[in-house]
Amino acid sequence: MPSVVGLLEEHELAARRRVDGLREEADRIQAEQAAAEQEWQEWAIARRRVGTVLAPDDGNIADQKAAPGPQNTDTLSGARQAAKPKSQVPVWREGLDWSVLSVDYQRILAALADRHRLHQGPLSCQELAVMFGLDAAPAKVEALRSKAKRLVARGWLAERQPGRFTLAQGPAGQGGAS
Repeated sequence: MPSVVGLLEEHELAARRRVDGLREEADRIQAEQAAAEQEWQEWAIARRRVGTVLAPDDGNIADQKAAPGPQNTDTLSGARQAAKPKSQVPVWREGLDWSVLSVDYQRILAALADRHRLHQGPLSCQELAVMFGLDAAPAKVEALRSKAKRLVARGWLAERQPGRFTLAQGPAGQGGAS
């Protein structure tokens, strides 16, 4: 008859092998996820750059080139509407235009409207940060989460799954910006 200590050692060895196997699989999946996220970021950058090139240029392209720093379509449209610091987010109602919101809120709505139009699922705040070209640092993600939660509370967005945001019924029914 095998000893109790021997049986315990066998079970411990089997459990350790399982943990080691799962760690290897997790490392492989994390590496695959990092490669997929990198590819996603590259496609998002490409889309923004093509959007910048194809954006209507309000007259003279030299004016846009003279401005320092990188620009994308979000920046160009946002520059035309000055953001108000600590601006209020009104409760959504029929006929209310997105222009009542600050540029940051409009960017969130535009990203989710694109997802809605393409019949894609909701986005997390980390995915939004990456989509906007922001560093996915906790401070940036939490700032986006705060804005998204405010939009949910005011009826602009819906959070059907915790941490996953999509357009609410009303704004989605308008097909994006009204």
